[in-house]
Amino acid sequence: MKKILYSMILGIALVSCKNDQKNEPVVEDANTKEYQKIAEANGFKEFDDVEKIGFTFNVKVGDSVRSKRHWVWNRKAGKISLTENDSVSSYVKKDSLGDSEKSIDSKFINDSYWLLFPFQMEWSNAKISDPKEATAPISGDQMKMLTVSFPSEGGYTPGDSYDIYYDDDLMIQEWVYKSADGGREMATTWEDYKNYDGIKIAQSHKNKEGNFELFFTDIEVTKSKSE
Repeated sequence: MKKILYSMILGIALVSCKNDQKNEPVVEDANTKEYQKIAEANGFKEFDDVEKIGFTFNVKVGDSVRSKRHWVWNRKAGKISLTENDSVSSYVKKDSLGDSEKSIDSKFINDSYWLLFPFQMEWSNAKISDPKEATAPISGDQMKMLTVSFPSEGGYTPGDSYDIYYDDDLMIQEWVYKSADGGREMATTWEDYKNYDGIKIAQSHKNKEGNFELFFTDIEVTKSKSE
């Protein structure tokens, strides 16, 4: 189980108002895809104004915190900084990265995908299915579901896929990770949503047994100031 949990953590291919707000209705276009509606419902257009976002990625297994990484992503400068185990590292996002930069980048890709997956569906080159009705694996509720499949080549974990279960408000409620080789599969919740200046983020993800939680703290969003 421990192996499966950590595979899930590393399985994704390759921010400061904390008041709950009601979901704003999404203005739909006839040509808007379902995954685009999900991104927009989570504040995708608001993210255009974000200059910097900071967050701490935490993983707890049982009663033990196994991972804790604090990130600051300066989108304007393209600079990403990591604080882990009292050590600070940074790099500038570019086409070619050195080995040490790739090591940090792989962690950032994983952690930021958990944080902003609704937006990643817009940014990535994943293949996304049409939605259908399905039973969510943890709650057993009927929800809409679509599958996000990453290419078999490129990225840090090529070929992985995710079944996304979401509600009528276009908020993801659960997902199932599936490894490319079919050997690993894990479902977690998407819960404790908070609105950070128009960006909606699920702060907690738990498995069905309750002995695994991936959660975010120290979320801060800095937007560009109006002219």
